[in-house]
Amino acid sequence: MATLLDIGVSAAINILSAFAFLLAFAILRLQPFNDRVYFPKWYLKGLRSSPSSKGAFVRKFVNLDYTSYLRIFAWIPAALKMPEPELIEHAGLDSAVYLRIYLLGLKIFVPIAFLGFAILVPVNYTNDTLETMKVEYSDIDKLSISNIPNRSDRFWTHLVMAYGFTFWTCYVLLKEYENVTLMRLHFLASEIRRPDQFTVLVRNVPPDPDESISELVEHFFLVNHPHYLTHQIVYGANELSKIVKKKKNMKNWLDFYQLRYERKPSRRPTRKTGFLGLCGKKVDAIEYYTSEIAKLSNEEVEERDRILKQKSIIPAAFVSFRTRWGAAVCAQTQQTRNPTAWLAEWAPEPRDVYWNNLATPFVQLTIRRLIVAVALFFLIFFFMIPIAFVQSLANIEGIEKAVPFLKPLIERKLIKSFIQGFLPGIALKIFLILLPTILMLMSKFEGFVALSILERKAASKYYFFLLVNVFLGNIIAGAAFQQLKTFIHQSVNDFPRIIGVAIPMKASFFITFVMVDGWAGVAGEILRFKPLIIYHLRNFFLVKTDKDREEAMDPGSFDFGSSEPQLQLYFLLGLAYAVVTPFLLPYIIIFFGLAYIVYRHQVINVYNQEYESAGAFWPDVHDRIISALIISQVLLFGLLSTKEAADSTPFLIALPILTIWFHKFCKSRYQPAFKKYPLQEAMMKDTLERAKEPNLDLKNYLLSAYIHPVFKEVEEDDSFSCVDKDGEFENVLVPTKRSSRRNTPAPSKHNGSASPSLSEIGREQQLLIG
Repeated sequence: MATLLDIGVSAAINILSAFAFLLAFAILRLQPFNDRVYFPKWYLKGLRSSPSSKGAFVRKFVNLDYTSYLRIFAWIPAALKMPEPELIEHAGLDSAVYLRIYLLGLKIFVPIAFLGFAILVPVNYTNDTLETMKVEYSDIDKLSISNIPNRSDRFWTHLVMAYGFTFWTCYVLLKEYENVTLMRLHFLASEIRRPDQFTVLVRNVPPDPDESISELVEHFFLVNHPHYLTHQIVYGANELSKIVKKKKNMKNWLDFYQLRYERKPSRRPTRKTGFLGLCGKKVDAIEYYTSEIAKLSNEEVEERDRILKQKSIIPAAFVSFRTRWGAAVCAQTQQTRNPTAWLAEWAPEPRDVYWNNLATPFVQLTIRRLIVAVALFFLIFFFMIPIAFVQSLANIEGIEKAVPFLKPLIERKLIKSFIQGFLPGIALKIFLILLPTILMLMSKFEGFVALSILERKAASKYYFFLLVNVFLGNIIAGAAFQQLKTFIHQSVNDFPRIIGVAIPMKASFFITFVMVDGWAGVAGEILRFKPLIIYHLRNFFLVKTDKDREEAMDPGSFDFGSSEPQLQLYFLLGLAYAVVTPFLLPYIIIFFGLAYIVYRHQVINVYNQEYESAGAFWPDVHDRIISALIISQVLLFGLLSTKEAADSTPFLIALPILTIWFHKFCKSRYQPAFKKYPLQEAMMKDTLERAKEPNLDLKNYLLSAYIHPVFKEVEEDDSFSCVDKDGEFENVLVPTKRSSRRNTPAPSKHNGSASPSLSEIGREQQLLIG
């Protein structure tokens, strides 16, 4: 069980690690040859060029200006200097809103920590309960609620503080939700024109034996939507994408070996044809890759021809309108009597589209999501086994039992402190490394069509996983292992009381986890060690042109699917232990402060976001903080129950009810701004645009916005065009039994529309005349 000395050793290790990372970054960022690693965003914007120095050759690689080393930490005030409106213009609203999560943590926990240390810590510490209970404890546990005797009147203090912490958290959340909502509406109103503002994604287009998908979409929207402008059908180009990606990889290897041969013409490079070039027949590398590229080029042509002969068109289309108002009406209404046909939703922005899932048949989506739900359950359940194993070995007794010959070494004071103060957090961190990748693959299998939605769904799974396995799993397993002797020698009726005492004691484990994952982990992020190594390897072996050098940069971006749930875990820990063990709060505050500075610097100088969702993820952030608040209240209710605080415990029942009511109020008041686009705002923006640009050719602007990226790559590579000579998106159509009726108002009788067919209109007119 970790003591104050153990926590001190862990803090020293992590502080030194964080300082070493920050110092290394401060020095490396000044070197000219690292400029593209630590400032790639400015290169991508065209606002920065490679530093050049006259004179000695060494100046091209090393900064010899000693005065710059006197200001190595000047990046910290520089990162905080940029105002938020300028930050939004520079990096987008998503980045600015994400940074506000860190500020939100500071706004919530700084006042709570102040009250906790001023009121709760003295109330907890001035008791001797743990000394008389014959349970294992440390100095940290004496600062927790575990040190309060049963039936004590002091529990009223914890009750009042629980109400105070809840009301403060809800107040801060309310103000933040309001601010982010206003930021989103202002951003959408002031933003320049984007294709997704005029476009909806229509899926599950019903089949028609007489018409192609393109004709069906055209006729349906001509009849039902007067603002319809054009559409782009969706090709199932996943196989073509694989071929193009593989061909591009082969070209990179060919360039590598050709460059290698140019540097050393006396020796032809070779490689093996087996798995990863490690086995098989040895061949000439240049000839091998040249022949492989030729084969892939033939496969590419065949697959492209197969797609364009309409053997790979799926029942979906991107439909564009003349106005934002028309797109908003379509995206936010039901299209036909059949609620499963002609499903319309806002189209993601072109960068946000996950093209691989557009080809997923709609009928499979429900089945796929059921499979993922079952798989997630078993993943969470079976992951409890290594969590319990880590907790067993993270205690001195567990390690000594597993490897008894190490007992003399482990019992040394410094090593014992290192194991109990550092090992649990780093062991859990290692177990969680691959988890975000697995959860993202599961989200992709579910069939969502936008990268932003994929990341939000992966984040939800990851948060649930952290809640069950990291939070609850470590509390339950850790409490059981720590109090194992007590469990064995006590009556079964005393188990709830022992667990009630042990839960606050897990604060020491979470303190080590916060320091390893939060302090050292965040400081390591700014160093960008992996991108630094990869850039220099690419720059040395592959870069021949400025374009190659730009492609070698890896600016990265916020990985919302993994970073946001980890943030939420800190909110959960802070809220759950605010009343129980306030000693945890300063470590969380340090994390939020350090992370805000580091990630603000990254947003300004490094990260290049893949898409812009205008802060659409904020409702998920709010929901998870509310869930953490309710969990903390239930946890406190259970603890007070084990403490037999019958007088004060019933007053906690109202707290979750009030929190849920507050959540429903926020959801009804602010969440619509994140789900729908107000028609009034759309009309105002359309009117202003028509006044400013009366001759805007919107159709030409939208023409190629939603063409699959693989066709654009093929077009650049092979001078192939998906747009015909008349400027329309090329659709190679299967012959139908009737000609196109672009200028007629009636849809096909098989398209699922409630509108009448031509024959029905004729019969009705004859009846009226008759």
